[in-house]
Amino acid sequence: MPISIFGFQALWSPYLIIGLLVITIFYFLLTVKWQSKFKESEPLKKNEAIYFVLGIISFYIIKGSPIDLLGHIMFTMHMVQMAFLLLLVPILFIKGIPWWVWKVVVEAPVFRSIFRIFTKPLVSIVVFIGLFSVYHLPSVFDTIKLNEFYHLAYTSILFISAIFMYWPLLNNVEGQHEMKNMNKLAYIASNAVLITPACALIIFATSPMYGTYSDSDMWLKAMELCVPSTTLSGLTLSGPELFSNMDLISDQQVGGVLMKIIQEIIFGVILFKIFRRWWNTERKNPEEITENALKEFQNRTRYQ
Repeated sequence: MPISIFGFQALWSPYLIIGLLVITIFYFLLTVKWQSKFKESEPLKKNEAIYFVLGIISFYIIKGSPIDLLGHIMFTMHMVQMAFLLLLVPILFIKGIPWWVWKVVVEAPVFRSIFRIFTKPLVSIVVFIGLFSVYHLPSVFDTIKLNEFYHLAYTSILFISAIFMYWPLLNNVEGQHEMKNMNKLAYIASNAVLITPACALIIFATSPMYGTYSDSDMWLKAMELCVPSTTLSGLTLSGPELFSNMDLISDQQVGGVLMKIIQEIIFGVILFKIFRRWWNTERKNPEEITENALKEFQNRTRYQ
């Protein structure tokens, strides 16, 4: 059965398009037209604008296109959706928003303490992995999927935690903690390892874990999060099996596998970039690197 039966609004989320267009217009007004009003500002760079626009487009594809609807029908698509939303889009926004805009945000009294605490490497990893793992516990997952407020609130918090998780790696805001290249490599590797148990529980489960994909009544109620109730009431649907030839266990397992594969690819690219930058720095300044490494070693041994 084609998903077009759910209608234009469910498939393409026109209200989200309007919201994202407003955000994009405000971004360019702030970074181009009003940029001179900020004393520490710099002209918007081409690569920053590209990153931001790619972030907006990616966010819409993930949350506003038919992919969002398919994420409510197939667990596989849900996991692909979450992988790109949490592991790719935050990178684009961190790199797309100029450092001087971020500086205003992170130094604002209401956000200063939050950023100082939740962007500490250990805290950011524990919070992000913890929220991701708890979200995919069957009882929590089904509760969130059946309530529009819970779904919006938890997804938003999880997305913000992903920004905090990437912040120690990617931010270039003056005065913010900057991790050394070796620590960055260990940080990414730790993240990849810690997220594995949550994916493994899904991949190796021998029975359907989530009622919102296996129980017809729960599935229909969960569909109300993205399909108008007036549209659903006019349709005769028994469950997600009408839209996919994949059985529930296979759908669940493929979703877990794809989540892990996408994560490994994104983290692999980040690791490669960090290592290449580190390698290029060592080649350009070998004496300085050696001297700094010696000083660091002496400082460590002095306090042992």
